[in-house]
Amino acid sequence: MSAPTVATVQVRPRSDARHQLVTETWSTRPPVPIDEYADYYGNPVKRLVMPEGELALRYDAIVSVPDEPDPDPAAAPQLPVDEVPGELLHFTLPSRYCLSDQLMGMAWELFGGTAPGGARVQAVCDWVHDNITFQYGTSNPLTTAVDVLKQRKGVCRDLAHLAITFCRALNIPARYVFGYLPDIYVPPPDAPMDFAAWMEVYLGDRWWTFDPRNNARRVGRVLIGRGRDALDVAMLTTFGSAAFRSMVVWADVDSGGNEG
Repeated sequence: MSAPTVATVQVRPRSDARHQLVTETWSTRPPVPIDEYADYYGNPVKRLVMPEGELALRYDAIVSVPDEPDPDPAAAPQLPVDEVPGELLHFTLPSRYCLSDQLMGMAWELFGGTAPGGARVQAVCDWVHDNITFQYGTSNPLTTAVDVLKQRKGVCRDLAHLAITFCRALNIPARYVFGYLPDIYVPPPDAPMDFAAWMEVYLGDRWWTFDPRNNARRVGRVLIGRGRDALDVAMLTTFGSAAFRSMVVWADVDSGGNEG
């Protein structure tokens, strides 16, 4: 940095998901004071002033996760709009990256004939997974779900945005989620690990996990942030000039059987 710059960082797992935080360490080099708070969506956020020059941030944690896949939402019913809890209705509306008003016609054309509920959301995930190619470097901070649909490629953030957009166009509350996703019981990918993005959809009386990128119920998800879309849960936000150099993300099973 050429001058001190305020930044917010989201890397700490939430306390209201299926995992349990066992231990954690946080450090910066050079050391700087940290202010911690919960944002509008209850996400744990760290705020700091990055000094002039280089700054390295490190976060490590051991998290206990259930040795079972995401709950099966296949039989979950879809609520009519008048029965959706009022405080969740904003998750049916367009947001910065999820322009559901622009894709409403296409959503009903593609999925209007499917059975409402878990089956309809799964049909959305199947379509996004089969029609959007996962490819690093194909999007930027301005890329919306409409852009992803046009170029037919993106990263997990983009696939989640498109699936959320279709769900909202179908009057199904959907929110963006990001976190750590280890390779438990699946072959590790060839590419370096990164933060993962998926979505949660409100069906019946609860939120359910859907993952259009992997399109599979996975073991070991560790949830960091929830929001309307990626704008609400950026891993790093700077309020001034800063150059991002590099990032390393890892999530694996430790010798004690916990996720690290």
